[in-house]
Amino acid sequence: MQNVAQRILYEDNHILAINKLSGEIVQGDKTGNEPLSELLKRFIKERDAKPGNVFMGVTHRLDRPVSGAMLFAKTSKALSRLNEVFRTNDVRKTYWAIVKNRPPKDEDILTHYLTRDEKQNKSAAYSKPVPNSKEAKLIYRLIASSDTYYMLEIQLLTGRHHQIRSQLAAIGCPIKGDLKYGFPRSNPNGGISLHARTIELIHPVKKEPLKIVAAVPDNKLWKWFEKRTNT
Repeated sequence: MQNVAQRILYEDNHILAINKLSGEIVQGDKTGNEPLSELLKRFIKERDAKPGNVFMGVTHRLDRPVSGAMLFAKTSKALSRLNEVFRTNDVRKTYWAIVKNRPPKDEDILTHYLTRDEKQNKSAAYSKPVPNSKEAKLIYRLIASSDTYYMLEIQLLTGRHHQIRSQLAAIGCPIKGDLKYGFPRSNPNGGISLHARTIELIHPVKKEPLKIVAAVPDNKLWKWFEKRTNT
């Protein structure tokens, strides 16, 4: 079952966090592929020998080609509380991205105005407000570099469609493998080099600080960069 047990990052009676693989979908879509939420339901039903239905509430999203930490609710009570946490942005999400080009600054706050093209499933970033645009903000900093690539750590301040992908492309730093946003070549697995590294929040039921950390994908470039960071 795609090494589900080995990919669980945190679990209690209320919530479950898993390291999502690039290519997995979080919820059902027109492809008909099994979403991660259903995979987890099957896994728990088998593991715990549950006779009835398993509850697995989706609390946030990660794009299909993105890997990393995903948080699910195991009860309706936890789901409603987590929905409120994400709605009020009382959660800190940190991403790592590998890009080809060095950004203009080693650290910066990016503000753009994004419009979404539903047909192309793509967002466009503008420096000033345009009709039907939404403000998007993130903080990035350069945390490691090689002879060929740069790794950025990103903290989202807003949650917009394809926000990191479109904002980094707008400053000339498309993410490795992201053909949709201007990177010239795809990655071998069809994913992109964007990873949800950490989620930090107050546990919705226990009211204790919780930090979830997702190991980087198992390939040489990610592992090389991970060794050169302190986080």
